[in-house]
Amino acid sequence: MNRCMAHRGWSGKAPENTLAAINLALSEPAIGAIEIDVQITKDGIPVLMHDFTLERTTNGQGLLKDFTYEQLSALDAGSWFGEAYSGERIPALEQVLQAVKGKCRLNIELKTAGGLYPDIAPKVVQLVEKYEMKEQVMITSFDHETIKQVGELDPSLTTGLIILGQPVLLDEQLRATGATILSMGYPYLTKEFVQQSIAKGQTVIAWTVDDQQEIAKLMSWHPELLICTNHPDRMISLLA
Repeated sequence: MNRCMAHRGWSGKAPENTLAAINLALSEPAIGAIEIDVQITKDGIPVLMHDFTLERTTNGQGLLKDFTYEQLSALDAGSWFGEAYSGERIPALEQVLQAVKGKCRLNIELKTAGGLYPDIAPKVVQLVEKYEMKEQVMITSFDHETIKQVGELDPSLTTGLIILGQPVLLDEQLRATGATILSMGYPYLTKEFVQQSIAKGQTVIAWTVDDQQEIAKLMSWHPELLICTNHPDRMISLLA
């Protein structure tokens, strides 16, 4: 049975990467995993945010990395989505681990590029180990060096590469980084590729799939394909 992964929490119904979106996803038993994005504050705290800048999803301005956790905690991260979420805050990763522990798989995407957050891997690994959630967590990133570093810090962690496109030598890239997950932009996936990859023992995640017909098509390709969506309800009705 295909596992439904809620993208940035249940982001179709609540503001992305907030505790509101995560708790909404946790309230639905048919959601098997939650994906979140993590960056590092100026004072070294892992927090949830997709964009490197604050403007789109908060009432702040500028680069996230230039603000302390206390400063970011004062921002409104919900009003942009709807009045009902006014005052929703940017959560620390630690808060999310506490909320999710023992309930649902968690895909932590490390948002970094060009050495932007050189200490993101050790900080996130330390928190996952602190809460004894290694079996529950997967750590993914577009940044291959960061994923390689995660594996070196703790080889027992499950890691994955995020890929947009159809690059060559994917098996070699997985081997070089120690990753076992391919998180792929869904328009670039084919039935044959999905089936071959899963047959090799790789985990494949298709993102971000919001059209119900596309979800149904992907589900028919292989029962172990994970599907990441902003609208889990559209997939849940198919699972039923």
